[in-house]
Parts: sequence; C-alpha cells; structure tokens
Amino acid sequence: MSRRFQSKLAIQASLTRSLVSFQANKTRSVYRWYKYKEAFSASLIEHLLSQYKITAGKILDPFAGSGTTLFVASAAGMKAEGIELLPIGQHIISTKTLLEEFTPDDVATLRRWAVTRPWQQSETRESLPELRITRGAYPEQTLDAIERYAGALRKESARAQAILRFALLCVMESVSYTRKDGQYLRWDYRSQRPQGRKPFNKGLILTFDQAICDKLNEIVRDLETLRQPTELFPAEQLNGGTSLYAGSCLSVMPSLSDDEYDAVITSPPYCNRYDYTRTYALELALLGVGEKELSQLRQEMLSCTVENRAKDLLAMNPRWACAVAATNGQQLLQLILRYLEEQKAEGFLNNNGIPRMVRGYFYEMACVISECARVLKPGVPLLMVNDNVRYAGVSIPVDMILSDIAQSLGFDVEKILVLPGGKGNSSQQMGRHGREALRKCVYVWRKA
Repeated sequence: MSRRFQSKLAIQASLTRSLVSFQANKTRSVYRWYKYKEAFSASLIEHLLSQYKITAGKILDPFAGSGTTLFVASAAGMKAEGIELLPIGQHIISTKTLLEEFTPDDVATLRRWAVTRPWQQSETRESLPELRITRGAYPEQTLDAIERYAGALRKESARAQAILRFALLCVMESVSYTRKDGQYLRWDYRSQRPQGRKPFNKGLILTFDQAICDKLNEIVRDLETLRQPTELFPAEQLNGGTSLYAGSCLSVMPSLSDDEYDAVITSPPYCNRYDYTRTYALELALLGVGEKELSQLRQEMLSCTVENRAKDLLAMNPRWACAVAATNGQQLLQLILRYLEEQKAEGFLNNNGIPRMVRGYFYEMACVISECARVLKPGVPLLMVNDNVRYAGVSIPVDMILSDIAQSLGFDVEKILVLPGGKGNSSQQMGRHGREALRKCVYVWRKA
C-alpha cells in the first residue's frame, strides 16, 4: 500500500505547523478570542479555497469545532454548514454568528464593563456549576468574582449577555489551577488536588479582573474594526451565511441530501487518545453540562479516547455496510489491530482500551467518509487535516489507510499533502520510542 500511495505523497512547504493549527489565529481578529487548541487556522482555509479554486456553492464541515471553515467560507460568499457535537464549539459558533447583529451600543456596553467592572459591586450572583473533574479549579477569590460577573451580566441586553458570557468562557483556563494537556486537565501544585512525584507548576495564574478586562478590551478593539475592508468579517461580505447542526456527524450526516455540497473541508479528532470532554470540562460545566450529559457526549464522540465503547454502526445505519466491508478488507489496518490485541494480551499496552479505540476510530471514520461521498457533488474535493499516530512502537499510517478506504467508497486520491518535518512522537510513546517524526497531512480526495 505504501508503494501505491508513494506518488501521492507531496511535501508542501507552504503548510507550516502554525498554519495547520490554532497558532496562526493568534493575530486574527475574532478567531483569537477563544483559544480552541484543536482548531486549524483561518489562513489555512483561505489557502485551500484559493488553491483548489473553491469559489461558490455550499461547503460542509462535519467536525466544525469552533467554526473556522464556516466563517472563512461565508466571508468568501459561500453557504457554509457545519456539524458539531461539543457544546463549547456550538457556543463559539453561535456567538460569532451574532456579530452580524452587533450594534455600537453593544460595543459600548463591553467597553463600559471593562472600565467600570460592575461585577465588583454586584449583589446578584450566579452559582458556577461544577463537575467532579472541575471541583476546586479556581482560587476562592476568583470563584467569587466569576459568580458575581455571571450574576451582573443578566442586566444587559441579550446580545451583550451572549458576548459577555463568551468572554468568560475565553478566560476560564487562564484564571484556574488547570491547563489543557491533550488527554486531560493538568492541575497546578497550588490546587488541592494530589500531585505526583513531579508537581506541576502552571506558572502565572491571572486574576479574574485582569483576565476578563484584557479579553473584553481585545473584543472591543476587534469589533471596532470589523467594518474595515482589511478585516475578516466586514458586514458587506458576509453574504454566504452559516448554519450549524448540533450533534454527532454520525447521527446528522445520514439526514443530509445526496449530491448537495461543493466541498468538504474538515479536521476530525485524531486517533490520539485526546478526550475533549475532559480538556474542555471547565467550559462545559459553565455551559450547564452535567455528569450524565458529559458521559453521553464522551460516547457520542468519534472514537478517539480509550473510554469510547464500541458503536453498533450497522444498527445505527444499515447503509454503512459498504463502509464496514471496506474497513474489514483493509489489510494493513487488520494486521495492526491484531498486533495491538496481541500486545494487550501480553500486558505491553499502557491502556487496554487502545485496540478498541483504534478499531472504532477507523470503522467510524469509514462511515463518515461514505457519508461524505454521498452528500458531495461528483468531481468536487474533500480536504481533511489529520495526523498519523503510533502505539506500542508501531506507526499507524492513518493517511494511507483512510485514503485506501476512501478509494473503496467513491473517492479518487488526488494528493496527500505532507507538512515538512512531521511531528514529534506522542507523549505516551516518547520514553520508549523517542521523537521519531510522524506525518501530519492534508488529504486531497475528489469524489469520482
């Protein structure tokens, strides 16, 4: 298989790691407000739209995240639709959509809050919900300020409330004892959480007033420039429009029409054990997600964490029989799955859920790919950002395996664009296998 796809692999110097991550958004108005660490940059989407001459029609992102594809495509005049399961992503997208309705009075409200800090005198409080995994996440003074802030914002207009609450979401991590760290939240030694042999020092923990005022001022500065032609969201160009389906793409995509979309641009969760229900737990708690809902979200996600249980894909949708058959017939994947089961039986895996997760990931991705083939118009592209991974010393060529499955399901593999330099080994593999580089790619498939 590697020989068959070798000619498709193309190192693309223009695809830097900062472009294919959140890093390039740090200087972009609006996109920089919330650091959605798994996002790709707006500049990447602009590059791909230009490179593949996608200029009109309807775009789909089945893993919409914070909505980067949607807003860039909309600003370019296209209709953009997304699917997102996590409430934090849904909230970011809905708040950005409100910008079209924002008025100078709304901006003045945010500026006033940054100057007068009305939460400091607020007698109204709103208790901050917590989950087991977020208990004790804030210094007492910070928790008090957050609850006063949440109570005080109720007095403002609906639009101002939405962006004030969004600003709060943007600073939760920076004022807490926690830091997002891929598979979980890391806890600073100053918290009440037990520490391991090497206590974690997060560094500076911002006060609530400093963090929220800085964020409000940043939002105000960006809003004041939105109508300038150099900015991303000038009102006169927002003519494409965005819409969002809330839920899992495995549940939503079967309801979409055949031959409907002119491109799919997306980045699914990687097969890397990251549990977004844990890393975004602070934000999910603030949005009212309880323990039961958190557990349900974890199981509805694409299988990318060791706690995902196997999904009965054919019971979910009998039409996916072709996707399951294509995955059953992918010989390299089946060899890898057998190897991982053997490693598990011999006690060599650091988590026995890894074989189940890897199996679920590829079978579920095959179903997503089959749905993409169905909803795309003939001849149009699917562009996907994804990483290869390694478990138990074996490098898993996610790019080639998924490309092979895609060919079985109605796609031509045009290119697999490879970032120069690759990426380092995953943390759970580092000690045993070093920093051997793994490919990070953008797949370019085209519906046959």
